[in-house]
Amino acid sequence: MSVIIGMDPHKRSATIEVIDQGGRVLQVGRFDTDQAGYAAMLAAGRGHGVIGERVWAVEGCNGIGRHIAHRLVHDGERVLDVPTKLSAQVRVFATGNARKTDPVDAHSVALAALYAPAEPGLRPGVVEDDLVVMGMMVDRRDELGRTRTQTVNRLHRLLLELIPGGAKTFLSAPQARALVAKVKPRDLVGKTRRRLVVELIGELEVIDRKIKTAEKELTALVTERGSTLLELTGIGPTGAARLLNDVGDIHRFRDKDRFASWNGTAPLDASSGAQQRHRLSRAGNRRINRTLHIMAVVQLRNPTPGREFYDARKAGGTPSLMAMRSLKRRLSNVVYTRMVADQTRREYTLRTGQVTGPGGHRGNDSDSSVTGSQPHTGSSDKPLPGPVTPERRTPVLAMS
Repeated sequence: MSVIIGMDPHKRSATIEVIDQGGRVLQVGRFDTDQAGYAAMLAAGRGHGVIGERVWAVEGCNGIGRHIAHRLVHDGERVLDVPTKLSAQVRVFATGNARKTDPVDAHSVALAALYAPAEPGLRPGVVEDDLVVMGMMVDRRDELGRTRTQTVNRLHRLLLELIPGGAKTFLSAPQARALVAKVKPRDLVGKTRRRLVVELIGELEVIDRKIKTAEKELTALVTERGSTLLELTGIGPTGAARLLNDVGDIHRFRDKDRFASWNGTAPLDASSGAQQRHRLSRAGNRRINRTLHIMAVVQLRNPTPGREFYDARKAGGTPSLMAMRSLKRRLSNVVYTRMVADQTRREYTLRTGQVTGPGGHRGNDSDSSVTGSQPHTGSSDKPLPGPVTPERRTPVLAMS
């Protein structure tokens, strides 16, 4: 690439800076993100080099820049996803006393794409329709879950005033309807309260039906993509869809340790001198971290390898919280190995048209365990591996 177009995106505007391979600024501009503004920005970018020589470096293709990145990919442009942390580091170490303006941010994004093309976090912006739909559906499922919790809380508040002692904690719509059927208040306040309870029960039933429909659609989407994440204990349709959507290309992570560092399950090295210790990481993708936490909780409630690992840690004197963190770290390895096998099998099928077995290739064991799905998988708690030479991958952009 001979021309890089760095972009600092916002909801209603985007600032771009065009630089060449020497870092020389060719153009700076601010454009609206409506139809006319986007067309003007696209024309400005296409005025610098042919499509094979220029690349759009967009900050946060999975966040605030997603709406623009998707439009650029659909229009046949090459897009590179620049993490916000990387562009922030460039801005801090650049001259200018760490000033933060839209042109400065666009310049930092462009420099990050210019000088760190092999950084594992830099990946092509790809639009895959099934992943886009999956992301929308899993967000909708989470919204329905939050709405259901709020509705149940309102039900508990009214039932406590309507029935002595209220209702049990985990309340379903049929159970609430059975409770309120036995209550026949005669005063105006009681009648009004009972009517509101009946309305909330109706709303809860509607929400439950929508949740059931959403999970059925998510299951179909995950299965059609060829993922076997649903076979892992503790991962349901929502968790599998969240993993597939947020991770995208699993090969962007060099190994399982990089993946664990990204999702926040790898401990942070806090050693000093002769003292060697690690502390809890509160960074990383918290949605994926929550998915792995739910997976760990489910495994602890059932006779699984995860339960055996947790009990062994506890028997060795490890506190409960630390044993739970270690379990999440192991489950991160399991998920990573399974996703690598699934994507390898999917890429092989798309490339050759031949369907392979669950392992993806000969010698791959699809059975999962706490320490990993391969016999040679290590069990180190270290957050990151030693220095290695990354293998350069040729990005293939999916146009749709």
